[in-house]
Amino acid sequence: MTSVEDMPKYVIERELPGAGSLTDAQINDISRTSNQVLDTMPDVQWDHSYVTDDKIYCVYVAPDADKIRAHADAGGFPANSVSEVRRTIDPTTGGR
Repeated sequence: MTSVEDMPKYVIERELPGAGSLTDAQINDISRTSNQVLDTMPDVQWDHSYVTDDKIYCVYVAPDADKIRAHADAGGFPANSVSEVRRTIDPTTGGR
């Protein structure tokens, strides 16, 4: 198996109207479901997610985008856009 450090990173855009108003219990349920699916997919790793008003942006590491879509299908999550991260930049990139 390829190590996580060697696998591509993806940003997944999930359209979920009202996402920013979900209760802690609802967020916990969604996260638990994701973790249960991930337990069956050892080559996929959830890094973190950002919740906005109507979308959730998730960062995952996986061998390919098809694995990301398979996770979404198995968990019943939308995956409206799956984009491979090509590069990470931050303020130090500009000399800070």
